[in-house]
Amino acid sequence: MSVGIVPGSFDPITMGHLDVIRRARGLFDEVIVGVATNRTKRPLLSVEDRITLIADAVADLTNVRVMAINGLLVDFAHSVGATVLVKGVRSAADLLAEDAQAQVNYELGGLETILLPSRPHLAYVSSSIVVEIAANGASIAKYVPDGVPDAVTEALASRRDAPGRWAG
Repeated sequence: MSVGIVPGSFDPITMGHLDVIRRARGLFDEVIVGVATNRTKRPLLSVEDRITLIADAVADLTNVRVMAINGLLVDFAHSVGATVLVKGVRSAADLLAEDAQAQVNYELGGLETILLPSRPHLAYVSSSIVVEIAANGASIAKYVPDGVPDAVTEALASRRDAPGRWAG
C-alpha cells in the first residue's frame, strides 16, 4: 500500500491546501495530512483545532487521515510507512523553499517529495493572508473550508482580549 504525506502547519487550512490534499489522493492508496508545529511562527490555532478543522474538511474523502506530527517529519513518515511527501507550491519563492526542504528530507530519511503547482485561482491564497484578511474584519469564507471562518474569528478575538499576545 502506498502512503503519501501532505505536511504543513495549516494555520488555518485553506482551499489551496484542500486542493493539494484532493489531488494527492489520486497518487496514493492513503494520504495522511500531517499537522506540524512551525517553530518559527506563533500559531493562531492549536494543533488540536487545526486537526479538527482539517478532519471536517476532508470528511468526504475515504483515503485521507489527519494526524499530528511530533518531532522530525522523516521520523513521522517512517512511523506511518510513508516514503513520499506532497507539497503545494504557489510561486518561485515557494519552489526554492520547498526544494531546500525536500533535499533535507531526502538526506535525513530518504523521503521523496512531489511538488504540485497551485491552481491559478488559488495561487495567491495563503494561511497568513487569510488571517490578515480576517483580522481586518473582511470575510474569508471563499478562501477556506466551512467552519474555518468561525474558528479564525474566535481565535483572533481571544488574542485581542489578551494584551501583548497579538503577533500580527
